[in-house]
Amino acid sequence: MKRESVRKSVAIIVAAGLLVAVAGCSSSGSSAASCSPLASAGSASNLVAATGEFDKAPSVTFGTPLEAGADTQRTILIQGTGAVLQSDGVISGDYTLLNGTTGATISTTKYDGSTFSSFPIASSGLAGIQKGLACATVGSRVAITMPPADGFGAEGNAQASVGPTDSLVMVVDITNAFPGRANGAVQPAQAGFPSVALGPDGRPGITIPSGPKPTELKTAVLKKGDGPAVADGDQVIVQYTAVIWADTKSVATSTWRDGAPTAVKASATADLATTVVPSLIGQTVGSQYITLVPPSAGYGATGSTDGKIPADSTLVYVVDVLGILAVPATK
Repeated sequence: MKRESVRKSVAIIVAAGLLVAVAGCSSSGSSAASCSPLASAGSASNLVAATGEFDKAPSVTFGTPLEAGADTQRTILIQGTGAVLQSDGVISGDYTLLNGTTGATISTTKYDGSTFSSFPIASSGLAGIQKGLACATVGSRVAITMPPADGFGAEGNAQASVGPTDSLVMVVDITNAFPGRANGAVQPAQAGFPSVALGPDGRPGITIPSGPKPTELKTAVLKKGDGPAVADGDQVIVQYTAVIWADTKSVATSTWRDGAPTAVKASATADLATTVVPSLIGQTVGSQYITLVPPSAGYGATGSTDGKIPADSTLVYVVDVLGILAVPATK
């Protein structure tokens, strides 16, 4: 099945560059009762109708020009009963984004049951999206109306044909949600592996030990999740950091540094340059693991094509398995 990347699928939204974290709902045990929404239904959002079944392309109607008022509003059109969205988590679903002033469609997913948009809530690009999704639940269809300040701002967005005074309307079907970090049970440390210390947000800090570099691919589980196991071909949302086992001990690549989890394909046969992260197959959702990757199992004598990983590099990956996005049609 096809899956859009976490960033590219919402590129037109991320282009606005307005980053506002959602307050509340930050733990995996959050409930709707303990979560504080950042937007409520109002005269603008109540004007938006979206007919059709959940996860099917809706027919969105509202009077134009829609006056969004001073604040983002949200109306729950279909109430879901699933998990509450977490502030540091990842949403997966379908959406339709429209210019509230003209009624023109700006962007939409395919609503084909296999190609969803997935993006981290806290860095989805538009403040109105984050406010509108705060404390919503999986299975919900949400209508969000955004004033320019919570949309593309005073400059508008010429590429999206949005003027500086145009409001935005977004209808989101929330099909799934994932935490932003591994939440499994901590496992005993194993000898011979680098030590890992986690920051307040779950970001791993990796300390390379003294001694010779590993010459074999080795993996140890740091946290054991109780979710389903990753199978060959699964599309998986992960957070990961890879460091080079060398004198510089430099970070080669990291979703934490880039600001967003990513979707990768688990493969038993593809090389590391294709799969992005190693040793995914068999890991359970909610787990964090560490893998030692010698050059023979990594980027070999050539290094990575982007130049971030030099030739003959030994790598250390720490990977958080956040969720399985799709099951291939061949299964």
